[in-house]
Amino acid sequence: MKSFTPTFVPDREDLRSGYRVELGSYTLSKEEIVTFATQWDPQFFHIDERRAANKGYFGGLIASGVQTLAVYQRLTVGSLFRHWDVIGGAGIRDLEFRHPVRPGDTLTGFTVIEDVQGQSERGRIQVALTGGLVNQSRRQVLALTMLIYLRMPSL
Repeated sequence: MKSFTPTFVPDREDLRSGYRVELGSYTLSKEEIVTFATQWDPQFFHIDERRAANKGYFGGLIASGVQTLAVYQRLTVGSLFRHWDVIGGAGIRDLEFRHPVRPGDTLTGFTVIEDVQGQSERGRIQVALTGGLVNQSRRQVLALTMLIYLRMPSL
């Protein structure tokens, strides 16, 4: 997996709306797509290359949306969340699979801080992030808004 650490990652105290983070890239192989789908989403257009080419709507093998979401999560954890004191996820909304992901596609992630809400009575901060993945042709294949909780620093 190709990924990098951003040159600046805001601390909890410095979180601000509009801050954009590039998350790095990951290339999905045919073997990864088939292996993942065989276990988690065994529909023919994810696991049977010949049938997907002949009878699938997209004319070939495509990755599961669940796997596409997992790539986004992995890039986010590797490039951003590992720098924060994450408590856990609060939810995902506005999840869109905009274009199919095919074997050999290189997916590049990004996220933007949309909102930060302190919840001092619970010792946490809720952060809303919008983000997604684009393929090597710069077509957006995934879009979402993710809500996470961060531990609030002790005073």
